[in-house]
Parts: sequence; C-alpha cells; structure tokens
Amino acid sequence: MTIEDCGHHCKKDCGKHDDDDCDQRRVYWQLCTCIVGIIILVLFVILIVWLVLRPTKPRFYLKATSVSQFNVTPTFDCLTTVIQVTIAAHNPNNHVGIFYDRVDVYAMYKFQQITVPTQLPSFYQGRNDIAFWSPYLCGFNVPITPYLGNVILQDCNAGYIMLHVKVDGRIRWKVGSWISDHYHLSVNCPAILVTQGDEPFRFQQITSCSVEV
Repeated sequence: MTIEDCGHHCKKDCGKHDDDDCDQRRVYWQLCTCIVGIIILVLFVILIVWLVLRPTKPRFYLKATSVSQFNVTPTFDCLTTVIQVTIAAHNPNNHVGIFYDRVDVYAMYKFQQITVPTQLPSFYQGRNDIAFWSPYLCGFNVPITPYLGNVILQDCNAGYIMLHVKVDGRIRWKVGSWISDHYHLSVNCPAILVTQGDEPFRFQQITSCSVEV
C-alpha cells in the first residue's frame, strides 16, 4: 500500500466517524425536542383546565356573636374575653372542592389579639357546600396596654364595641383527582356589638367577611 492509498483510507474512516456523530446528535436533538414538546403540551393542557375551572375563593359570613365576658382589670392592663361566634363558609365553585387542612379562629380588638387561637377540625368541603363553625374564643388575663384598657372602658360605657374575628388557615383545591399545593387563607370578619344599660352586648347584624387566598 502506498502512502497515497493510506491517506485516502484514513480520510474515508474519519468521514464515517463524523457522520456517526452527526447521526447521534440528530437523534439526541429530536429526542430533546420531543420531550420539550410533550412538557409544553402538558403545561398548556393544565393551563386550559385551570382557566376553565379556575377556583373562586370561599365566602365567609359572621352569623352570630355571643359575649360571655369582656372585662378589664382595675389596673387596665389585662383583659378577659369569652365569646362564641358562628361562622358560615360557602364554597361557590361548581367543579372545585376545598380541603381545609388547618383553621385557627381568634378575636382582635384595636389591632391587638385578645383571645388565643381556637383550632377547628380539618375537613373537606364539596362543591357549592356550606359549612358552619361555632367555636368559643377565650382569652384570660391577656396583657394589654393601659391606654387600650381605657379605650375599652370608654367603648363599654358608650355601649358600642367593634371586634374583628380572624380566620387563618391552609387550604387545598381539588379538581377531579388532582389536588393543589397549600394556599394560605386569611379571613377578617367585623363584629359590631352594642348594649344598653346593664344589658349584655349583643350582635348587631350578619356581616360578610373579607377573604384573601
């Protein structure tokens, strides 16, 4: 074999190796393109389903409030509160259920929490269902500033108290067999309480609550 024949044979082998590499790269590229296309298609389907079945946040209503104790210590630095509230939660979705995995309810007055959180049992709320809760909210000798104690006394003497019943929770949406990740639920229900003379405070009216998810 001459030197020219050897060089020609080497060029043939190198060209063959280049073709094999190109074929492999072409296969890899087609495979990656196929995988990316499938992922985009799945995400597009999920987006369409979400837009069609997009969940509407639940609606909450404060139906009743019963005050057993609302007393400030003579030094105006502690408050004892015992109230029972009735809250209605409505799932307005026709195709989406709601898992309430954790729900805490407590009362606030002038931006200060005056009761410890009362945890409600976890449950599942079906489509267009309405659930009712009637927890007791209690706070015994909760420390407050003397200023707030004086404000409470003034409001009690005026026969008008404005409380806020708060609901904090973690919920999940359920569409068919698909269940979403957790979302934070924040509910604020204003409670207007009035009294005359020595009568106990009574709930003024049913109120709708602001809801954030």
